Amino acid sequence: MSASAAVHGQATKLISWNLLHRDGAKVADVADLIAREQPDALLMQEATADFESLPDLAGGAVSRTPLPGRRHGLAIWTPKPTARPAETFELPKGAIVNRICQVADLGPFAVANVHLSHGQRLNRLQLQFISQHLPPRAAIMGDFNLVGPVLLSGFRDVGMRRHTHRASGLLRLRLDRCLIRDMVCTEALVLSRGTSDHHPILVRLEPPSEVRQKKPRGGVA
Repeated sequence: MSASAAVHGQATKLISWNLLHRDGAKVADVADLIAREQPDALLMQEATADFESLPDLAGGAVSRTPLPGRRHGLAIWTPKPTARPAETFELPKGAIVNRICQVADLGPFAVANVHLSHGQRLNRLQLQFISQHLPPRAAIMGDFNLVGPVLLSGFRDVGMRRHTHRASGLLRLRLDRCLIRDMVCTEALVLSRGTSDHHPILVRLEPPSEVRQKKPRGGVA
């Protein structure tokens, strides 16, 4: 998050994008997205080691952690280094892929970057686990691999009710989401998919005390 946003109480602009690690978005594609949207933080899933070079094109800083035993994993880009390095911890394990969560302190709140398991009971259990490791004011954002309502106590699912992924090029699913606790969402968008099989999602978040009768944009729920 930029220092000016933290000081003056401006909205924090977050983008999350599952990059599709084999044939998806490249470093230059993500740098172009940053240049267009100027986010305060960009959360990436399926990010390979190539994305550690993102600051060469976009400036800022990247924190990346691969999934256990995998060449890809989670990464968070910010325009400047955050006050503390992103924290990473393992989630309740699935049968095939071990999942992790990456948490960045953005100042007014913390954001958890996730790429959850496909099992619909397991990914909800992982969300409950994550919620217990976050401060009271927080967001969880990323690829949830979740179908249907989240139903996570204390959190609200915000954003556009539009598909973000087309499975096998056919089945449209809303897998990429943002949950918030003690925050207000004032804008939510689904962006152009580009070369990935997922659309990036964008939200603007503010603490409740900063919102002054603003009308939400983009179909915020």
